[in-house]
Amino acid sequence: MATTATDPTLAALKERTRATWASGDYDAVADGIWEVGERVVRRVAVGPGERVLDVAAGTGNAAIRAAAAGGAVTAVDLTPELFVAGRRRADEAGVDIDWVEGDAEDLPFDDGAFDVVLSTFGVMFAPRHEVAARELARVLRPGGRLGLATWVPDGTVGHLFRTVAAELPPPPAIAQPPLGWGDPTHVETIFAGTGMQLTFERESLPIDPEIPIEEATQFYMDSFGPLVMARRVLREQGRWEILAAKLPAAIRRLMTEPAAFLVITGTKR
Repeated sequence: MATTATDPTLAALKERTRATWASGDYDAVADGIWEVGERVVRRVAVGPGERVLDVAAGTGNAAIRAAAAGGAVTAVDLTPELFVAGRRRADEAGVDIDWVEGDAEDLPFDDGAFDVVLSTFGVMFAPRHEVAARELARVLRPGGRLGLATWVPDGTVGHLFRTVAAELPPPPAIAQPPLGWGDPTHVETIFAGTGMQLTFERESLPIDPEIPIEEATQFYMDSFGPLVMARRVLREQGRWEILAAKLPAAIRRLMTEPAAFLVITGTKR
C-alpha cells in the first residue's frame, strides 16, 4: 500500500473532497451517466469469479454492472455517505458488493489483489494523479485489466467544471486538475513505469436532453456536490450571483450537446 501523506494541506483537501461529494444528491446526478458503467464493464469483459475493484465507486455505477457480470466486486470510495444509495441500487439489481471506505491514493489492498480495476468518473478527482495511477496499477495482478471513464477537457462537462472553477479560490498547488485524466498524453505520463499498456477511445452520451434548462440548472445547483459547495463558499464571499448568472449557459450546453468522455483501458504486463 502507498504511504499516506501527513501534509495537513493534503488532509484538509481530502476532507473537503469527501464533504463535497457527500453534499447534494449524487445518486440523482448519477442517473444521467448511469449507462457509462455498463459500457466500461463490457469493454474490459468482466467474467464470472473475477476479483474486481471499483475505485471511487460512488453509488456503484461500474461496481453493480461488474457484479451482475459475475465478478466478486469490492467498491471503495473516500465518501462512505454514498454507500447508502449504492447498497440500495445493488439490492435492486440483486447483486452483492463489498463496500469499503478508502482513499484512491492509498488503497487498502495487497499488491496484485484484483483481476480487474475500474473507475467511472471517480479516480480522476484524486488530487495527486501519479499517486492514484500507481495505486490502480499496484493492486492489479500481472495480466489484469484496467477500465476507466474520465471527462475530457473540451467536453460539455469539462466546460461546466471550468465555469465553476473560474469563480472559486484556486485549489492548493498539490491538487492537479481532474480534467487532466481526459488527456491521453497526461494519462500515459502518470502511468509511466507501472507496466500498464493503455488504449484510449473517446465516447459520448446525452445527459437528460428533454429537461427544461431552467429546471436542469436548479437541479444541478441543488444536487451536484461541486455546485452545492461552490454556492456555499461564494455566498460567504458575497459572490454567488456572479456564478449563478453564468450557469444557465453552461447547463444549456450540457443538456443540448452529447457529453464527451474518454474510455481508458489497459493490461498490466
